[in-house]
Amino acid sequence: MHLHPGTGRPLAAFTAAALLLTLSACIPSATSGSPGAGSAPATPTSGLPSSHVHGLSVNRKTNQVLLATHEGLFDVTKPPGTKIGATNDLMGFTAAAGQGVFYASGHPGPGSDLPNPMGLIRSVDGGKTWEQLSRQGESDFHALAATTSGIVAYDGTLQTSPDGKTWTPARAGFVPAVLAGAPTGDTVLATTREGLQRSTDGGKTWELNATAPVVQFVAFASATEVVGVEPGGTVHYSADAGRTWTRTGQIEGQVQAMTAVTGADGKPWIWAASAEKLVVSTDGGATFRSADSS
Repeated sequence: MHLHPGTGRPLAAFTAAALLLTLSACIPSATSGSPGAGSAPATPTSGLPSSHVHGLSVNRKTNQVLLATHEGLFDVTKPPGTKIGATNDLMGFTAAAGQGVFYASGHPGPGSDLPNPMGLIRSVDGGKTWEQLSRQGESDFHALAATTSGIVAYDGTLQTSPDGKTWTPARAGFVPAVLAGAPTGDTVLATTREGLQRSTDGGKTWELNATAPVVQFVAFASATEVVGVEPGGTVHYSADAGRTWTRTGQIEGQVQAMTAVTGADGKPWIWAASAEKLVVSTDGGATFRSADSS
């Protein structure tokens, strides 16, 4: 799930209709944003694509809400949801530093001339067009994260790249479910069955955080603020880039995707999607409401 830094200007409040998501077990990655304090979070509306969702991007500067799906990228900020760019299966998806910059991976859609798998691709125009960077026909990165040092990705091997073109295997012996980083920092987190892995050098080396909760999903709200969600829905917050954690609340239902952005008073705003709906918290995860609430 994927966010751009904001500029702090107030955002218009959206009243959303009922939001039902059909999500796969594929796990999205996360990235960060930093909106100004005191503004209300945007909530996406109805008119969503019916295909499986792999990534969620909330751009606090423009209020745009994007879904990365099996059928491509969709803007669901206002009804009806509108398709952006070509129909490609975006299995991995993450935002990078810079307005409208995204990295993705997956499989080409019908009529596409991209190789299968797509390797790493990049858009600099908000997902309208994509350029091939590397590993076309070789890699389907299901987990992606962007940092100040470059890209961290997993396609059966955990790898790092300073430019999205040259790759180096990381010193890691685990299988990540989710990779999370912030384009404004070098800390990367990886959720695994054994626990939370943490890197402070852009994904090159890793260490198990034995005191951290075993979270299934994790997302950076900023370079230091992180939100994690356990398989059972328990929400945790870290103010020091994943070193220490505090339990904040509970999400009902089976969470299948989540993201976060910086909110007011040190309490990040959190979006969490289940098979039934999207919920939003504006108090750091203490309480959640349906995204269709006014």
